[in-house]
Amino acid sequence: MNFSYTEEQQSIFDLASQILIKGTPQERLLELERAEGPRFDPELWAKLGQSGLIGVAVPTEYDGGGLSFLEVAGVIEHIGRTSAPVPYFETVVLGGLAIAEFGSETQKKEILPELAAGNRIMTAALIEPEGEIEYPGVQATASDGGWKLEGVKSYVPGAEIADVILVSAMTDRGPAVFLVDPKAAGVRLEALATTSYMPESRMTLEGVTLDADSLLGTLTSGREIIEWIDLRANAALCNMALGCCEAALEMTAEYSKTRKQFDQPIAMFQSVAHRQADAYIDTQAVRLSALEVAWMISVGRDAREEVAIAKHFASEAGYRVTFSAQHIHGGVGVDREYPVHRYYIYARHIELMLGGSTHHMRRLGEMLANTAA
Repeated sequence: MNFSYTEEQQSIFDLASQILIKGTPQERLLELERAEGPRFDPELWAKLGQSGLIGVAVPTEYDGGGLSFLEVAGVIEHIGRTSAPVPYFETVVLGGLAIAEFGSETQKKEILPELAAGNRIMTAALIEPEGEIEYPGVQATASDGGWKLEGVKSYVPGAEIADVILVSAMTDRGPAVFLVDPKAAGVRLEALATTSYMPESRMTLEGVTLDADSLLGTLTSGREIIEWIDLRANAALCNMALGCCEAALEMTAEYSKTRKQFDQPIAMFQSVAHRQADAYIDTQAVRLSALEVAWMISVGRDAREEVAIAKHFASEAGYRVTFSAQHIHGGVGVDREYPVHRYYIYARHIELMLGGSTHHMRRLGEMLANTAA
């Protein structure tokens, strides 16, 4: 089996690496984290739009690259490597891909060209205060030929900077997904404090009125859309975790070669060497499982079981690798002025987004039980 990228794919990832590394010096990241407001770099976002990386999977007829989820996952890996303060995951994975797959022609023409250019930021409000995302607590009732939304979403990534939010809600015919303007009357966003500084908000909808064209897909396709987004979002998070693991591993290997104790590099100590070997093995496990699900999704194969496995590995191994990196670095590993701490915080954040290890093991168990039955 050939795991190498094509020349076109490698050129895309090299471009992403070049732009993201140049745009995320430690000083710039610290500046954004200390500033008021969401952690977002509009200049870096504009460069990603100009390069075509935001629209890499947008169909060509809507000014995109027309490529697959595999290319999206590769760019997201570099987002994880650099802790880039841009809403790529939110805009592309939570929003744009679903519009391209399920949107009406009007929705596609209005949103996708602007999204590909970096002029439209999106996200999705799927997570409820309680319960599974397949059964939204927000209520949508028919009203004057349109819809009225009432309820709360406990966690919406990137909502403060979004232009359009996909909101899941329950209708009298089951779950549905709607396009909501976060500045519309009745929408209230409350910024949440996060250790990773990733922008997140609690979203309250109080009598939010929408026209009939705000429905994504059909009234009977809501659950399919939610599960479709969830699958790709978790696969993307696995690739983001891979980037965190790779960067933390490389930084720690370099540090252990230059940091000396008892007149020799600490890399020569058996305990340090063993921890780095364990971290390398964990990183390879995350890599293989993350790339597998990205490839399976890109070629249209059923990846539900594999995504559950990959998110389990990304959650467990991501924690071990980044924690080990901090430990080997010693005191400087927890210093916010030094970048390695950020990979640990990101790995923990990624682990909990859309369910951690236990959640996905339970989900895998249910799938296996249903298969056996």
